[in-house]
Amino acid sequence: MQRAHAAIRKTLKAKNKASALELLEQCQSYAISLGQQIESVEGEGFITVTLLEEYCELVYQIYEEVLQLPQVNEIRVHNRLAKALIKVGNSIRNDIHVRTEVVFLPYKASMWDSLESVWRAADEDPDCEAYVIPIPYYDKNPDGSFRQKHDERDQYPRDVPITNYEDFDFAEHHPDMIFIHNPYDDCNYVTSIEPFFYTKNLKQFTDKLVYIPYFVLGEIDPENEEALKGIEHFCVTPGVLYADKVIVQSEAMRQAYINVLTNAAGKHTKKIWEERILGLGSPKVDKVLNTRKEDLEIPREWLNITAKPDGSWKKIILYNTGLTAFLQQGEQSLKKIRDVFQIFKENQDEVALLWRPHPLLEETIHSMRPQLQAEYEEIRRNYQDEGWGIYDDSADLNRAIALCDAYYGDGSSVIQLCQKAGKPVMIQNVDILSEEAV
Repeated sequence: MQRAHAAIRKTLKAKNKASALELLEQCQSYAISLGQQIESVEGEGFITVTLLEEYCELVYQIYEEVLQLPQVNEIRVHNRLAKALIKVGNSIRNDIHVRTEVVFLPYKASMWDSLESVWRAADEDPDCEAYVIPIPYYDKNPDGSFRQKHDERDQYPRDVPITNYEDFDFAEHHPDMIFIHNPYDDCNYVTSIEPFFYTKNLKQFTDKLVYIPYFVLGEIDPENEEALKGIEHFCVTPGVLYADKVIVQSEAMRQAYINVLTNAAGKHTKKIWEERILGLGSPKVDKVLNTRKEDLEIPREWLNITAKPDGSWKKIILYNTGLTAFLQQGEQSLKKIRDVFQIFKENQDEVALLWRPHPLLEETIHSMRPQLQAEYEEIRRNYQDEGWGIYDDSADLNRAIALCDAYYGDGSSVIQLCQKAGKPVMIQNVDILSEEAV
């Protein structure tokens, strides 16, 4: 409209009334359209709409003057239009309440804690409209094709309002920010989220794509080249490369990411990573520190396992079996699990075992170690049927951490969370078995 005002001034100076009248009609049409849009959001009688109506009346008056008078002062016309439009612009800036639209796209409910505290802050902000939209994912066959589809939208906490991904038009909404915790796109051998939600596609639907890892890594020295190689596969992923911002657990980890990415992409890219990677902390740690044992809803069948005859609690050990150890030492890992179960079964009067395998362990075995699937399933089935220990495949990792007295199992990001919660940690060696198991 400002450009139209300048053009009206030029056409009047050139005594081209027809063009000036056409431009005035366009200005009025734009003002009416803008007024209708604002009124649909802010309601009838809103001050900005009133100012736009006054602007339209002024345009009409000038239109009549240009049409009827032999000559008009183009400078005066421009100043009158500009003054009215400035009032409209000021009102748009000062009177219209602007809300930010933010979308959270978790895929596994058990990993929701990596986004939850950010969502809660957004949900409590009166200037923010926050949507939680769980997205489906697929198990992969050994050849990389999609197998079973999973949709976990019914597994989220009761106080988290869920929006169905089928009902949300990303192109129409074009949210200001989208938060993700899956960085792999099509690069994961075990699972894949719905391809529409790959980061390279999401970029076109938002002004800012933000990736927060679903894991917490052990802290390393950012200058240690060997340590940097150990986390390279976490850093060089589509999620990191396509995101506008990446939020990691600490300033030291930020520097580690920057060094890994600079080594991979070249020294000339260092400034890009310095601006993109933020060491603001992990929401997973927020969740662990805010989860208290006394607030937990514990299943009755768990209480039957954790309670002694006198009503006191047994010591509860969180036993975590992960992906890396299994992929590296599959058959030996199964022997170790059997051995651990036997030891804890013999000591069940004093100690309760809470077995929580990695959420993707069964899918990983099917995809990458299918020859071991039947034996693993037999171990898991026998453990559940015997009922002397707890089997936890729920989405709530933080309940297990809050409930346990100590951690035992494979190296895992769960270790960092247990340490943050003040729980003792012992990492198992799958090559060491009890004498009975040897």
